[in-house]
Amino acid sequence: MYQDYKNVEIVKPGGLDLKDRLVGVQRVTKVTKGGRAFGFSAIVVVGNEDGVVGHGLGKSKEVADAIAKAVEDAKKNLVRVPLHKGTLPHEQKGKYGGAKVLLLPASPGTGVIAGGPARVVLESVGVHDVLSKNQGSSNPHNVVKATFDALLQLRSADTVAKQRGITLDKLFNG
Repeated sequence: MYQDYKNVEIVKPGGLDLKDRLVGVQRVTKVTKGGRAFGFSAIVVVGNEDGVVGHGLGKSKEVADAIAKAVEDAKKNLVRVPLHKGTLPHEQKGKYGGAKVLLLPASPGTGVIAGGPARVVLESVGVHDVLSKNQGSSNPHNVVKATFDALLQLRSADTVAKQRGITLDKLFNG
């Protein structure tokens, strides 16, 4: 699922104190020869509020079953995101389908300035101060995936220094 990203650390759920947050539940209808068959799809984000986060989708005839399936799916897709003093290390844009998300680091005390699905993802990952803007589609599925796209592109200063083969001091004082 995360093959396109170079520096993604995939995490196993064992031993983590994960909290799940429901992004949305949709009632879906399949029209058949015998009438309408109703079901539910749920999208859930799980995270430990300390840099580990994942998202999942579950579908079932019952709401509770759909949510349970989504939580299990989310636990299979956990990744570690680099954070810097309660915010992001740098500005980043993410895109998925028609949804675009812009994430900006913010000074301490700003809070999470984000709407709907992006807020759920950012709070689950443990960001305390961030500015974000949802551009394009507001479809919750695509906004969650666009936010993940932005988060997975983030690189910490240590990672950048290692990739360039220089020290942190040289990276910042150049």
